[in-house]
Amino acid sequence: QVQLVESGGGLVQAGGSLRLSCAASGSFLSINRMGWYRQAPGKQREFVARISNGGSTNYADSVKGRFTISSDNAKNTVYLQMNTLKPEDTAVYYCNADPVVVSPYKYLEVWGQGTLVTVSS
Repeated sequence: QVQLVESGGGLVQAGGSLRLSCAASGSFLSINRMGWYRQAPGKQREFVARISNGGSTNYADSVKGRFTISSDNAKNTVYLQMNTLKPEDTAVYYCNADPVVVSPYKYLEVWGQGTLVTVSS
């Protein structure tokens, strides 16, 4: 079983910063890509950022220049540094790992439980 555990959410004022962490644990061979998604109240879950195990990154247009994703492959951990936060960044942030290589012929997509980020105006 593979688990993702997020941490670092909380309440921050507009213009402030937060750093989210997501650690993967369990039995697997490798994780090829990890990322962050978010879901605001009443809205669908949306992509925020992702990073490959080779270091390639992608960002949603809404967070480019403000958020930075990074990873520590040795610790199977991904981070999301969020700067210049806006009230519209308020959401539950979910960590995603896809694909998780469990065996040479078995791949999984795994989600974390989510961590709440609230940005006050």
